[in-house]
Amino acid sequence: MAEDDDPQCVLDDYDAEPSVPRLVNAIDAWLYFLLGCTFLLSWTVLITALSFFLSRLAGSPLRATLGSYMSMAITASGLAFMAHATATSKQWSSFRRILISTGWLSLLMFLFFLSTFIHVPPSWFFAFIIVNGIMQAGWASHLGTAVYAEAALLGSHCVQALMTGQAAVAVIVSAVQLISAVGSIWGASRQPTASEVSDGIAEERAARVLFGVSTAVMVATMVVYAWSKTLPSHELRTGRMEQQRRSRDAEELRGLISAGPAIITLPDTKIQILRVFKANLVYEISGAYVYVITLAVFPPITVSILSTNPNMHPLLFSAIHFLVFSVGDLLGRHLCSYPRWMIWSERRVLTIAILRTLFIPLFLMCNVQRSATAPPTTAIITSDFLFMLILGVFGVSNGYVSTMSMLGASSLEHNAKLKGRQEDVDVAATVANFCVNVGLTLGSIASFAVRGAICDCNPFVE
Repeated sequence: MAEDDDPQCVLDDYDAEPSVPRLVNAIDAWLYFLLGCTFLLSWTVLITALSFFLSRLAGSPLRATLGSYMSMAITASGLAFMAHATATSKQWSSFRRILISTGWLSLLMFLFFLSTFIHVPPSWFFAFIIVNGIMQAGWASHLGTAVYAEAALLGSHCVQALMTGQAAVAVIVSAVQLISAVGSIWGASRQPTASEVSDGIAEERAARVLFGVSTAVMVATMVVYAWSKTLPSHELRTGRMEQQRRSRDAEELRGLISAGPAIITLPDTKIQILRVFKANLVYEISGAYVYVITLAVFPPITVSILSTNPNMHPLLFSAIHFLVFSVGDLLGRHLCSYPRWMIWSERRVLTIAILRTLFIPLFLMCNVQRSATAPPTTAIITSDFLFMLILGVFGVSNGYVSTMSMLGASSLEHNAKLKGRQEDVDVAATVANFCVNVGLTLGSIASFAVRGAICDCNPFVE
């Protein structure tokens, strides 16, 4: 490779001309912001559309624990797919993987859109939700692995944009759901009872808009990312990855044709992953534990908390609750863009993550409905405003700690344990993302135990 073609030389040229990097970085930031939106869009849509899913399962014993089963199935399968994607991250073209994954996610979301026009038996619909969700989890895992690796190679500004995009899409989806809910219940009864069985029309209309818009966003992302191949940063990304691949191939060739000791020092992807995992263990535990607590209560438990105002429609209250959490999550991630609010100490980040455990008893003190037919539990916190305030702080802490864990794990400047190895940056981001998925899975399983704490019966049945 000629000196002018070296990716590092390209980066140095950017640094030498301030006007160029500002433009390139801005375009890259928006691109990874959009990819961050798409990466988390499927999961966000599924949990936001929970009211629609529940309305289609009215009268079925599967209804009570759909949220927990859905979360556990999607996150557990996503973890398995993520393990495969992480292990093969160096063997596939990230550009091709991102395009294919986005295409499949668009198709699967379109099937959810079609489901709003078709009525099937509850057991069939339950199976459709789980199977479709598992497939989306698989493609989202491969998409996330490739996106995090690319963003980490381009710098912290792309990682920050990616994390912000994940939170922003939740706000957008929640806002669309809220607007749809308002339109769907316009003119409906202003005094629904807690035991009232909804006909599901309002939920169906709201979900139809949600799934349709989400499909359009995914298709648009696929088109924009395909266009990004013409950007200078695409050459920088592929150049760095190709440089690492050629370096690895050269080391392997030297090991094959030289004496025995050289073979012992062969770079190995699995060894590299294990080394980075051990170095970033505290950051990785923090990122995982954040989502253990979040998924333990949100949304399986929080969606069962009813408004204490009898004039508030349950669908509207649920939509507002999703929006409050999403806005808080976005605010928490945005705080990490201000140096004065950033905490690089891995132990402090872990401490904040552990303190989030206190949110579980706080939510259980609210107006929780044990099942579709049982009356609400005796609530200690009876104020809707206080519940929303707790939920907002819950969202802020989720976004802040998860972002700091990811930034800290892949930062050469602030993470001394990486020892300045540029080749470990994308691996650190990929492994940290995998640990987040471990936390999501454990949190989904924990939601069954938390639900058991509020039920008089087996939490696995209604």
